[in-house]
Amino acid sequence: MSTKKPGRFAQAALRFLGLDGHLSLEPELLRALLATSSGKHVTVDSALQLSAVFSCVSLISETVSTLPLKIYQRKADGSRDVAVKHPLYNLLCRSPNYEMTPSRFMLMIVASICLWGNSYIEIIRSASGRIISLNPLPPQNMVVTRNKTNGMLKYTYTESGVNREITEKNMMHVRGFGIDGVMGLFKVQKARETIGAAQAAEEAAAKFFENGLQTSGLLSAQGKLTPDQRDSLRDNMKKFMGSKNAGKMMVLENGMQYHGITMNPEAAQMLETRTFEIEEICRWFRVPPFMVGHLDKQSSWASSVEGMNMQFLTNTLRPLLVNIEQEISRCLIGAAEFETYYVEFGVEGLLRADSKGRAEYYASALVHGWYNRNEVRRKENEAPIPGGDIYTIQSALIPLDKVGANYKGDNNEQTKPAASR
Repeated sequence: MSTKKPGRFAQAALRFLGLDGHLSLEPELLRALLATSSGKHVTVDSALQLSAVFSCVSLISETVSTLPLKIYQRKADGSRDVAVKHPLYNLLCRSPNYEMTPSRFMLMIVASICLWGNSYIEIIRSASGRIISLNPLPPQNMVVTRNKTNGMLKYTYTESGVNREITEKNMMHVRGFGIDGVMGLFKVQKARETIGAAQAAEEAAAKFFENGLQTSGLLSAQGKLTPDQRDSLRDNMKKFMGSKNAGKMMVLENGMQYHGITMNPEAAQMLETRTFEIEEICRWFRVPPFMVGHLDKQSSWASSVEGMNMQFLTNTLRPLLVNIEQEISRCLIGAAEFETYYVEFGVEGLLRADSKGRAEYYASALVHGWYNRNEVRRKENEAPIPGGDIYTIQSALIPLDKVGANYKGDNNEQTKPAASR
């Protein structure tokens, strides 16, 4: 084993494996570590060619990108207002940088967390120190090390072969699940055996349909064929192989016989293998299989749209949303304004598809007095109505001896109905 400084390929491979960047390994050993038991070399690009991986990542990232992110100001009475005058409002709610909308910005952040386990956003400041832009950087081009002098993290970003160092002060590093508190685990690398097996099963299924005749039957002849006869027979059989030649009639000569073999993918457990790999991939990304079009196990989940969304929100999205919210508060808002301002995703939109559940939610809010009618109308994008700002509660529960009278429970006074006066 060499003791020299690892080359560029070695450093990239070590980061891929989650090993210490100062280790030195021979290229042959690194390639052996990168390989999977299925013989496939799994990368982010190759993983995204699997429909299950692509669907899981796009589902999570696109769902989060549709949730409104607002910055709020806490008021003394415990309520809150949208802080439209805060300098971060335009960046987080309108345009984080010159090129991106908030939706595209958040989509890239979440996709990076899902695939690489880390998302890096460079903070661009003006000469006065004000934050003027948030630029997400591709995580595959970033190397994170710790400065031995001051103990702070140092970010080295490579672009067009040129290295650029970014200080921890000017970097918002959103980490996925990790065990050291510094880096999120590279999910595609950790799941490489599962993804590699799924790629192998996908390739085997494609080869089965490409060479259908090769696995569907065999030819038998009387006596031994010469090499020329074998080559001639192979060339002739190519005219009947593949799906585009299905239905052609085959002519057999010299006593040859064709024997069909009943061998379908399900009997060979190919379909079961592919089904299992889809469920395994969904397990890695914590996505219910039915949400990526795998409906075999749908009966084990909630039957209503609201129940499905709530399980997805609670088990998959909620930890991710809280992680991003707290990282924004730590890196962008800062300790000086932490008690006054905070950011939060609006998750009510996930329940909008269920009109019945939404109606019951609003009815409960109006009956118990924690929403008024104009607040409900604003959530439904309707104009306010006169008198809609009054809070009301259900007052049907009164003592039996007060029936027929207007009961005032605060001072135990009773007022006769107008008809009896």
